[in-house]
Amino acid sequence: MKNFQFIILLLGISLSSNSCENLIDTDLPYNQIGTEQVYADTQSANAALSGLYAELWQSSVLSGDTTGSGAILGTYADDLTCFVEPSSNSITDLYNNIQQPTNNVVYSFWSRAYQHIYYTNAIIEGVRASTGIPQRDKDRLIGEAVTIRSILYLYLQQMFDEIPYTSVTDYNYNSKLSKLSEPALLNQLENDLQSAIPLLEDAYKNPERIFINRKVAELLLAKVHLLKGDWHKAELLLSGIIQAPEYTFENDLTKVFLKTGSHILWQLKPANATDATKEYLLYNFTVSIPKTFSLSDQLADSFEPNDLRKQKWIQTLVFNQKNYYRPIKYKNPANANTNEYSIVFRLEEVYLLYAEALTQQNRPNEAALYIDKIRQRAGLTILPMQTPDTMLTKIKDEWRHEFFAEMGHRFLDLKRLNQLQDLNISKPNWQSFHKALPLPGKELLINPNLKPQNTGY
Repeated sequence: MKNFQFIILLLGISLSSNSCENLIDTDLPYNQIGTEQVYADTQSANAALSGLYAELWQSSVLSGDTTGSGAILGTYADDLTCFVEPSSNSITDLYNNIQQPTNNVVYSFWSRAYQHIYYTNAIIEGVRASTGIPQRDKDRLIGEAVTIRSILYLYLQQMFDEIPYTSVTDYNYNSKLSKLSEPALLNQLENDLQSAIPLLEDAYKNPERIFINRKVAELLLAKVHLLKGDWHKAELLLSGIIQAPEYTFENDLTKVFLKTGSHILWQLKPANATDATKEYLLYNFTVSIPKTFSLSDQLADSFEPNDLRKQKWIQTLVFNQKNYYRPIKYKNPANANTNEYSIVFRLEEVYLLYAEALTQQNRPNEAALYIDKIRQRAGLTILPMQTPDTMLTKIKDEWRHEFFAEMGHRFLDLKRLNQLQDLNISKPNWQSFHKALPLPGKELLINPNLKPQNTGY
């Protein structure tokens, strides 16, 4: 893959030295990330890893701007309406579901994710080879890097189906990689996460929860189990997270997106103090038709009457006698943000995944307890008795109403639930093969071992 030709551009290009000052105590030697000097001691290795976290916020699968899964998958599915100026091979093609292997957004998403995977592999190799880092610190650094790498791979797999996997930085090896099937990739991620979990602790390295802990890795492993149909294994992991003393369900809907919540598993810190979240900036329109995205009419119309999430998390704006819907989960503008970070994982996701795992084991009434907790916070009534099939439909609805405009949930949740056909109603060009994006044509030219192209493209 072409991306592995680069020594590791990764951070120095996109972040100034000030960008990381709130995360690390030493400057990150961007142009030497693979050298022995970076891993001479714990402090310098922490700097390298903190730089990766900063890059995840800045421009990555997890970023809250147009480079991240929230915008890309939100408009690819039916949660967002795209107002970006139409052009060939852009995000407007994804919105219209007419993407081709030459699509620039698809290529950028793929290449950026593999750049970050290269970065995690460089950290893991460097830390393992270090003679100056104590073993406990080595364990933590490797555990965090492996978990981040697993998140990146899981997004890539869900978006592209069969993808190449590597855990090394050797260019000659990486340039000839073949694709792994979905079962093989999920098995690999299961093994990776099982190796990472014992290396991590439940206690957070930073009280702001901006670094990965053991429960984040366990959540990711539970997702892998769900994708494999291992419902009981997922149930056990998710139950452990729910019962962990580090987490408390947030009963106040207006406080869900405050950075101090004990319902947060992991969040990304803006580069500088008082910076707005990228999510706020992306969806900030107030006086004219949106320039990027709004929430779709279908989403706005799908809420039950009196759902407080529609009242508290969506702003309706009227231009030329038409309603436009703006997500306002994040509310603080630039230079005025003191209490919001970009949340990646929160306890409500654990509840819904747990409800899925129980329902898939024919236990819908147990699942209802966790769905009702979220519904009651939103001002809705508890659910009556459900069959497993009707409960899965209710869970699907709660995913949409709880996690709209967050981390690509709509597409990922529908795919995991085998319900992508729902998009036939709201997306005129949607076809069954759109369950996977096209592999970037540039990558197939560089590495023929990645062929064949995904079906339909």
